[in-house]
Amino acid sequence: MDENLIKRLESAVSRLEALSATGFRSGGVAEVVGDAATDPSIVAYGDLESHYVSRVMSAAEKIGGQVLDVSKVIEEAFSVQKELLVKIKSTQKPDTAGLMEFIKPLNEVMAKAYALTEGRRSEFFHHLKTGADSLGALAWIAYTGKDCGMSMPIAHVEESWQTAEFYSNKILVEYRNKDTNHVEWARALKELYIPGLRDYVKSHYPLGPVWSATGKTETSAPTKVPAPGAPAPPRPPPASLFSSETSQPSSSAPKVGMSAVFQEINSGQSVTAGLRKVTANMKTKNHADKTGVVSIAEKEGRAGSPSFSKSGPPKLELQMGRKWVVENQIGRNNLVIDDCDSKQSVYVFGCKNSVLQIQGKVNNITVDKCTKMGVVFTDVVAACEIVNCNGVEVQCQGSAPTISVDNTSGCQLYLSKDSLEASITTAKSSEINVLVPTSEADGDWGEHALPQQYVHAYKEGQFVTTPVSHSGN
Repeated sequence: MDENLIKRLESAVSRLEALSATGFRSGGVAEVVGDAATDPSIVAYGDLESHYVSRVMSAAEKIGGQVLDVSKVIEEAFSVQKELLVKIKSTQKPDTAGLMEFIKPLNEVMAKAYALTEGRRSEFFHHLKTGADSLGALAWIAYTGKDCGMSMPIAHVEESWQTAEFYSNKILVEYRNKDTNHVEWARALKELYIPGLRDYVKSHYPLGPVWSATGKTETSAPTKVPAPGAPAPPRPPPASLFSSETSQPSSSAPKVGMSAVFQEINSGQSVTAGLRKVTANMKTKNHADKTGVVSIAEKEGRAGSPSFSKSGPPKLELQMGRKWVVENQIGRNNLVIDDCDSKQSVYVFGCKNSVLQIQGKVNNITVDKCTKMGVVFTDVVAACEIVNCNGVEVQCQGSAPTISVDNTSGCQLYLSKDSLEASITTAKSSEINVLVPTSEADGDWGEHALPQQYVHAYKEGQFVTTPVSHSGN
């Protein structure tokens, strides 16, 4: 116990020394750093780092490699946020441009995390995605009010972790019986945010940061006019894969506040694909033919041109006000439908290496002819149907009365505690695994393989069918 206390004190001293050595050399530095040493919110943040961040780092050091790399970026991001929290206490609430400049150091660290996920896919890709997506939770610090375009701080932290948990669950399943160090890392990372950061924000900043009424004013950096022919500044990494303020869901209009804050990062490199926006000419009310189709403009961040499949151009649109169509999306991990209701259906066709989140209750979901596709939905009234697919993963976060899998090879179904009574029908399909929560506290999943071979025996005037029992199942 004494050794742990000494380590925490040494860590606190090191952080305070770092604060005084970096961005706080202008007027009032001594007072700010001195107050930070005793301010309850800053002390509590130090406890958050020493307890939760240190657990993530300890688990990462046992694994090493890229897992340790992304963990170091996470540690750096939390350290930067603490510096910002200290600075807030001596800074007046800035305008949007000033806020953009204020959180620039945090954006730059987030960009480093997303850069690790770029390029050739690593065997630790799920770790890298979990770490990078989880950092979106730190964007709570930019909450400025109900009209800023983002959820309140507590909700934002929870929603951001739900995004990262999609990949964290894959780690838990893959390494559950292989390497407990990876399981420990995934659990430690979850606890960093839930309950760690969530409870911290709930206790100290439930309505967002408390800016100084008499402190200095944060001003934005002078805007540099690019030379003729120079490339446009890079787009920011998403604060969260499925968050409304970054991924620009299908129904979103241009926003202010948080959305504007993440519009620019001067990191020098593009770290993610372009985000989707609905322009005026895409809205139904501006269509001459009044067909009721709302389209989404597709951009390809790396190549600068849309990705087209052999079947046709990518689509994400609402047809006739009743049917969402998501077609030919390739390599898109930030597809979101959030403006939906229980009378609408969703049809996903011909997509590959993409992730779609459906926020809200819909009547029916069909996933057809998709490869390596991830679909996360909340509630479905009728059924979720998976047909003619290969290597898909579907996660239900709410309820679903019926799930059917037809002519599909390789399907992972993640059920929530509210969907455990779902009726699952399979036909002409193989490698169907259903994962159910076994321990809500630890985030453990139990994996169950559905039988794909059967024995038919003629007994007492009729055929009796039983599943084949495989060893190890």
